[in-house]
Amino acid sequence: MSTWQEIAAKKRADREVLLAPFKLPEAELPPADQLNVYDFISSGCADSLLSAKDKEITEIDDIDELAAKIAAGTYSATEVITAYIKRATVAHQLTNCLSEVVFEQAIERAKFLDEYYAKNGKPMGKYHGVPLTLKDQFNVHGVDTTLGYVGRSNNPVTDKSKEAVLVTIFEKEGAVVIAKTNLPQSIMWCECNNPLWGLTVHPRRRDFTPGGSTGGEGALLALKGSIMGWGTDLGGSVRIPQIFNGGYGLRPSAWRIPYEGVPVTIDGQEHVPSVIGPMTRTLNSLTSITKAVIDNEPWKLDPKCIPMPWRQELYDETLNKKKFIFGVMRDDGVVRVHPPIERTLNQAVERLRAAGHEVVEWSAPDLHAELVPILNKFYIADGGEDVKSDVNKLGEPLMPYVDRMVNRGPPIPITEYWHNMVLKREFQKKYLDRWNASGALTSTGEPIDFILAPGCPHTAVPVDKTSWVGYTRVWNGLDYTTTVFPVSKVDKEIDKFNEEQAAYVPRNDWDEANWPVYNPETMDGMPVNLQIVGGRFAEEKTLAVTKIVEEILAGL
Repeated sequence: MSTWQEIAAKKRADREVLLAPFKLPEAELPPADQLNVYDFISSGCADSLLSAKDKEITEIDDIDELAAKIAAGTYSATEVITAYIKRATVAHQLTNCLSEVVFEQAIERAKFLDEYYAKNGKPMGKYHGVPLTLKDQFNVHGVDTTLGYVGRSNNPVTDKSKEAVLVTIFEKEGAVVIAKTNLPQSIMWCECNNPLWGLTVHPRRRDFTPGGSTGGEGALLALKGSIMGWGTDLGGSVRIPQIFNGGYGLRPSAWRIPYEGVPVTIDGQEHVPSVIGPMTRTLNSLTSITKAVIDNEPWKLDPKCIPMPWRQELYDETLNKKKFIFGVMRDDGVVRVHPPIERTLNQAVERLRAAGHEVVEWSAPDLHAELVPILNKFYIADGGEDVKSDVNKLGEPLMPYVDRMVNRGPPIPITEYWHNMVLKREFQKKYLDRWNASGALTSTGEPIDFILAPGCPHTAVPVDKTSWVGYTRVWNGLDYTTTVFPVSKVDKEIDKFNEEQAAYVPRNDWDEANWPVYNPETMDGMPVNLQIVGGRFAEEKTLAVTKIVEEILAGL
């Protein structure tokens, strides 16, 4: 029997064979000590591989714009898919973001789509010829679904009917899967490293993490090696990579987007359900692909999916509303945000008020410290046995963050599990009551419409320095819809510690781990995203208000 090292080496070698025809020569890659490679492709350094047309195609950020050009015959599906394969390969050479590669199948499908277009005089669907990439958690026919475990290698999906429902929907719409992307071992962390595929790094600074668990997708989108990505979010795994990389992400309420055909760690734990969310380079793209999935009636393919059609009238009504009431959450009561996030949030509040919206201080951060420990108990209720069973298949090592998670204690009794469910439900009711009572804070007596909050207490950080994910995880526990979107960047000249910040004494161990990580010199230029929170099943409203807020905050 092969060792885990031999299997991992073979998987990587097989991937290299598939990448080889599209790789940039090693001599043309930046040296390992060149940390910032964000502009490497766009600035022309990969032009020996990417033609002017390849770059033109891949520089289009909006998915509807690209789809329209394909539908008009400006680009063929084969041209688009080949261009993206080249760019994704270079992105991988720079950051190690890809896992399973299906380039040959993608090119064959693109040729089929071109033949369809020539024969019928029209595209196959809304995203005819548009590339699609997915976290290595989605079943794709013909390749493994590893979840970052060596022990799940060499077990490809051979039954087309077992493919992710999301893939089925987008293939119906003419999209083309080109690759799957890296994630942490077990999925259960907000960075991106595992013994099978190795470490994925941040394009703007390669000693920093791109976030996780959908970290490969975040890095790939940042380098424009994909235009449509999909991930999963159990505690922030769609949002954190997009926060770190300056992209757009949506955490919908559970079962609005189909999960069928997507294996998950601690499968069966649904009291803090993992959800599927889109990741894109523009907000319009985020809305477009979310709507497309729902318009395809996924509840007919996934028995757990909520039969709730896309509510265009709700989106339009929100978009046309003149004034909103935002609750601003400056601090979650556990970990203080770093100076660039504090500055950006303060500026956002000023802009929103100047635009005629009401902003009140949100008074529920005291509840956040209460919820996160409850959620953590669900993640490790089995004493880590689910994770250990996968790593023990071949004896692969536990990554340090996984080791810390799975060795917190023994399995808990079912009675304690039930008790945690009660605690979570009671917390959800407390939060709902607090939201409903927020009219006492507003000028009209009406409760707040949305919460504006940080997405993380920091921007991208050095590898292994991420700690507190409470700013995202709390909304998973509440099952609220949230979006994240880029607003500004770290500026080392204006984001230095002021006198009060320099004297700040962290309030707990989490805060102590976070505060000293801040370094305006090394973080200079990193994106600063914010998060907008709606209620449950508020996808249309939250996407619409994000569009309004983004326009108001443009230029910060």
